[in-house]
Amino acid sequence: MKIVAAPNAFKGSLTAGQVAAAMETGIRRVLPDAEVVRVPVADGGDGLVEVAREALHGERRRLLVTGPRFHLVEAEFCLVPEMRLAAIEMALASGLALLAEDERNPMQTTTLGTGELIRAALDLDVERIIVGIGGSATNDGGMGMATALGVRFLDGDGRPVRPVGGSLEQVRHIDISELDPRVGRVRFQALCDVTNPLIGPEGAARVYAPQKGASPQEVEALERGLANLARVIHADLGLDVAAMPGAGAAGGLGAGLYAFLGAELVPGIDLLLELVGLDDKLTDADLVLTGEGQIDFQTAFGKAPAGVAARARSRGIPCLALAGSVGDDLGELHQRGIDAVFSICPGPVSLDAAMRNAEDFLAASTEQALRCFLSGKTQRSQEDEK
Repeated sequence: MKIVAAPNAFKGSLTAGQVAAAMETGIRRVLPDAEVVRVPVADGGDGLVEVAREALHGERRRLLVTGPRFHLVEAEFCLVPEMRLAAIEMALASGLALLAEDERNPMQTTTLGTGELIRAALDLDVERIIVGIGGSATNDGGMGMATALGVRFLDGDGRPVRPVGGSLEQVRHIDISELDPRVGRVRFQALCDVTNPLIGPEGAARVYAPQKGASPQEVEALERGLANLARVIHADLGLDVAAMPGAGAAGGLGAGLYAFLGAELVPGIDLLLELVGLDDKLTDADLVLTGEGQIDFQTAFGKAPAGVAARARSRGIPCLALAGSVGDDLGELHQRGIDAVFSICPGPVSLDAAMRNAEDFLAASTEQALRCFLSGKTQRSQEDEK
């Protein structure tokens, strides 16, 4: 048999590559001679750099950049020299996970470090930069990112404003005359798995800022600030970003990447599956395994397992998913191509224990899921013979 293992990361526990390896361990307990094809995947959020490095045989590049609260952090991106491609994960420079609970405040955080990663990639003469924009600590509309690349955001007196969410209302003019000229020679793609606009009830501030530490009053200030930024972008750059799907991703970084760098906003999973060549690897496969840390009704909307399952279904290949946590209402997922979902947990366990033992749990649950699949396959064969 040929089995394709195409999982996402189990966030905080295992990388996508480690998940695929654990799945292979379980597979070989049942079918030692199976052809197992590991295809770690991501959807544009956490794990993009690791997946690009593993799947595309890229190089890890590390550097010190400005963190979300202006402290230095060590971040990395992936360079794929043969493709002249760089993969950047904004969360590694400007992510919520970089801050302690009491440091989280989108009025004071910046995407400056993400821009510094982009600048470092430009120094390597790439032709294409993909930016995963999940997991942000920010709500600055991409001001920090653009500032690192030469854009100036000026107040009513012509003075530069601090590139944080709390300064958005002060912006009166955007000067792009000193934007790094290399930007115009590179194709930028922003990977996002949400369609939220920049402003409004479903916008960046009202939906996501509370998760990043904003009070109700700060949420409204950020909403006014993003609306102001959208007005200035329209006035100075002639672009309408306020209602654009995906503009609200990562605290408005989606809008900033589009407005200042000309980036395309694309569904992360579609582009990643294209980059890792999943379609070719599915040829002649008998079964596909996918998974991530939590699978529930939201997984159907742009998450990695749903994207993998859709590709498998289009070829008539059964697809099973494994997860640390399984939610309710999986009907939409079954419609998308996931035939069954299995929890990796052997019984009631704490979150800490589940994460510590995820590798062993994955191997064991993969074995049992495969045995179940093979049992059904044998029964169908016997019925056909009759």
